[in-house]
Amino acid sequence: MDAFTAGLLQRIRATESDLSRARDEGDEFLVEVEQGELDDLRRLAAEHGVEVGASRV
Repeated sequence: MDAFTAGLLQRIRATESDLSRARDEGDEFLVEVEQGELDDLRRLAAEHGVEVGASRV
């Protein structure tokens, strides 16, 4: 796995975790921010052929 792929997957995992925490805390604004970031990261992964796997969120 190259550095780009590893870094992208790590960012996706971190964003999924942040999104889950925001949901647990009821922070609707942060949920929207984190969901937007996650959508962008997943789109970037798809554009580069990086398989993300099943979402935890």
